[in-house]
Amino acid sequence: MVVDQSSLTDAEVDRIFRALADATRRDIVRRTLLGEASVSELATAYAMSFAAVQKHVAVLEGAGLVTKQARGRERIVTADPDRIAQARQLLTALEELWRARFGQLDAVLADPPTAPRSPAGPGPTPDPTT
Repeated sequence: MVVDQSSLTDAEVDRIFRALADATRRDIVRRTLLGEASVSELATAYAMSFAAVQKHVAVLEGAGLVTKQARGRERIVTADPDRIAQARQLLTALEELWRARFGQLDAVLADPPTAPRSPAGPGPTPDPTT
């Protein structure tokens, strides 16, 4: 079974999962799914510099997981639910692939091969004098 990622290139999949590999970026996605937030608002939630939060947002934006738009002097960050749905679909396909493989393994383990049969009749009797 091959995982269908026809809507995403390998490079896009790599960017998405690299972006989601960091807990702060996952939290930014979660926060911006609940509602848009300025980079300044996001920065107040983390024990890091404003510039560090900007870098996290840039990684998420590069992966297409969030968009950032200027509104006056602020940069407003909004999650892209469609892109997150694409990532979820890929994970679901991978899960199905592994469940199928484990199912095949379970079937093999549940039906162990039978022991080889010995040839018909008794075997040669050992010579007790040797």
